[in-house]
Amino acid sequence: MKNRIQPCALAVTLALAGLSSSLSVSAQQADETASDVERISVTGSRIKRTDIEGPSPIQSIDATMIEGMGYENLQQLLERMPATGAGTFSTRNNSQDSTANGAAAVSLRGMGPDATLVLINGRRVAISAFAESITNSFVDINSIPVSAIERIDILKDGASAIYGSDAVAGVVNVILKKDFDGLEVNVGYGGTTGPSYDETTANMVWGNQSAKASSTVILDYFKNSRLGADELGRFGTANQSPYGGMDFRSSRGYPGYFYVDGVKTIDPDCPPENATASGSCLFDYGPFGLTIPEAERVGLIGQFDYKLDSDLTAFMEVAVQHNTSEAGGAATPLDEDAGLTAPGSHPNNPFGQDVEIGRYRPVDAGPRRWDIVTDTLRFVAGLRGELGDYSWEASVQKGRSKSEQSGDQSQGWVRVDWLQEQIDAGAYNPFGGVTNSPDVIDQITTSLVRRGESRLTSADAHITGEAFEFNGDMVMMAAGLEYREEEVSDVPDIQFQQGLIFGTESVQAEAQRDQYAAYLELSIPLLETLELQLAGRYDHYSDFGSTTNPKIALRWAPTDEVTVRGSWAQGFRAPSLAQVGLGPSEKSVFFVDQYRCEATGLDCESLDYNIQFSGNPDLDAEESESWNVGVIWAPVQEIGLSVDIWSITQDNKIDEQQFGLVYDAECNDQQSEICVRLPPQEGQSLGVIQKIFNTYQNVSSQEASGVDISADYKLPYDEYGQLSFRLDWSYLNEFERDSLDYTGEYRYPENRWLFSTNWVLDNFDANLNISYIGEFEDTPDINFDGVLDFEENTSRMVDSQVLVDLQGGYNFSDSVRIVLGVNNLFDEEPPFAIGDGDSDLYGYVGSVHNPRGRFVYSKVTLRF
Repeated sequence: MKNRIQPCALAVTLALAGLSSSLSVSAQQADETASDVERISVTGSRIKRTDIEGPSPIQSIDATMIEGMGYENLQQLLERMPATGAGTFSTRNNSQDSTANGAAAVSLRGMGPDATLVLINGRRVAISAFAESITNSFVDINSIPVSAIERIDILKDGASAIYGSDAVAGVVNVILKKDFDGLEVNVGYGGTTGPSYDETTANMVWGNQSAKASSTVILDYFKNSRLGADELGRFGTANQSPYGGMDFRSSRGYPGYFYVDGVKTIDPDCPPENATASGSCLFDYGPFGLTIPEAERVGLIGQFDYKLDSDLTAFMEVAVQHNTSEAGGAATPLDEDAGLTAPGSHPNNPFGQDVEIGRYRPVDAGPRRWDIVTDTLRFVAGLRGELGDYSWEASVQKGRSKSEQSGDQSQGWVRVDWLQEQIDAGAYNPFGGVTNSPDVIDQITTSLVRRGESRLTSADAHITGEAFEFNGDMVMMAAGLEYREEEVSDVPDIQFQQGLIFGTESVQAEAQRDQYAAYLELSIPLLETLELQLAGRYDHYSDFGSTTNPKIALRWAPTDEVTVRGSWAQGFRAPSLAQVGLGPSEKSVFFVDQYRCEATGLDCESLDYNIQFSGNPDLDAEESESWNVGVIWAPVQEIGLSVDIWSITQDNKIDEQQFGLVYDAECNDQQSEICVRLPPQEGQSLGVIQKIFNTYQNVSSQEASGVDISADYKLPYDEYGQLSFRLDWSYLNEFERDSLDYTGEYRYPENRWLFSTNWVLDNFDANLNISYIGEFEDTPDINFDGVLDFEENTSRMVDSQVLVDLQGGYNFSDSVRIVLGVNNLFDEEPPFAIGDGDSDLYGYVGSVHNPRGRFVYSKVTLRF
């Protein structure tokens, strides 16, 4: 039994602590009216406020903090944040099994990137053209240059009543720089001290301000080199058995195995160390992967305002991003489904008779490589103004994310029909693991392309201001209307669709929808120190229906030092367009074919099998309920402490059925149409699994709760300078999915924190950042049979990790600044993990730990 903090009890304790700090509340109206104080917009509310701290918990990361972290990649920055680190996926370990190569996403609370809404300047943006894990739609944060960011607001409670779908776990709102005056140029370079890897950055920010007009233009360039798995030693092999892990080498071997008179027969030249008891010849694909793919990104962002008169302003935002990247994997994996044969007349056939080719990999054709190009466009135009006591804004937006993956003949793409022709002609030798001539390789390889596109068209209008008087104070309101059209297409090469190309990259989807919404938000001053926020939103989708979601929040400030806040909200997530419109798409998973093992004594090892998915147009929206209770204590300006207790419950979650359950129900039947097997060999009752069909349904629920603590302290400036400290800590109290408790289990550590300190002395400044990722249990499927069994079994623990970053900067003048820094100062390796048999196959957990090692960098800033 795992110990758990009782969230309700702790929430009551915190609330009482806040109440005890004040015994009376003044009802006297403030002397200064709201009209005398500038109101600003904050993330989590459409109402302009006179203070930044609202009733919802928000973590704000400003440009200074971003610079102090030392990252030029938004994914690397956010994965260090305790609230956003769990569940984030990245370009690390991109391989042929990834369906969104070259992209990255952010996940709040470990709920997944599809439960986190990413905004730019408070507006939605087009999702990635390629969904991750086949159907998980997300905003590619690689399309947002770090140099363009003024701050990042992380809203850590449900916000569907404000922003609509996807804001189940919260919102990440990226605010771009604007109102800049002058010219600033930044260049940087860094590299690892171990394996050869480097990053080059350059950006320019230009702005001009006048009485009527404001212009800010940002140009950004980023490039990183390739870090191949073959450079990482023990973290670059699929055979982790020498280090205490599993042997995840592929049964699609080089050489392979054959069926001689219907009997599975291993190639006589298979090295003994690669041969299995069931007659497979294993192949280590690990060294052919790209731990960090080579990437290059060029972007331009422009923001323009023009005052048409004193109460009317026209504005426009333009963003263009061009990204190139790559993905890689080992040579084409072939199996019985390819239907390859070799005639007895083949000059190299050691069996002297016709044979069927089983699992085989034409390694001599080279490893497969994708070249990936992604172009992102975003255009916003609108008007904002004042109408009496009201502020209003109306805008239109067009967005597009377009991606293309391509490979040519030199990049390892083998067509099975052309391969068969060369085998029949005796030109290609599939026996013995030999290297065929380049002329023959040219005859079996091809070029191919996968194209995806995501489009967003939207219009919105909202108004905010004083609604009516209540108890002598004004109730503030915001109301608005939104309309949005979305469409996505993911089209694989026709050769994939015809079954001529093998691998696990074949993903296809086609869907579109339109949606309209209306919302209303009220801020009601119940007392001078007590604010009630009420919000409600109605959304209608063309493909699944309507939903209405409320939110209630309270903010009580009994003294200038103490603020108590709480919120409750309902939320939803519409089925992704990929989940609705998915065509036949495949991925491979390692597991033990237990039924065949028991029936024949064969295939008793964990081998890789294909799972084929298709979409479900009858999916319902996911529904959620969340609450947050917290206390903020700020006795003086230099000290701040906040504690928040949070909980999120998500029902009707769309997920694939556990393939292990499908296996149990279907795979003991040779005639099953769900678990399709090849014809059994003579004397056997079950053949080799060809593929398992699966789909997506509203099958699961998940519930998460925890505690967030933030503290900061700033010492007064004296002869030794100014020293400040900050701690952000997230404790995961509970994470349950389908009645399984993931807390402290694989990828879900209970504790994550980030401690930062900054020292400023005259023209010199230094930053020290220490991040901690707690331990968690390894191997969620301990016997690799496709059914999660971590609650019945106890595995080893994946060790905790502490990473230290150090940076120093010096301002030579107002015009010149130089920064030197190092990330992962002590060159910590990822803690060892056996893995999950799916995406983590190389001795560490790729979504949690970074194998890059120590990274040293420098930056120069010039201001004109």
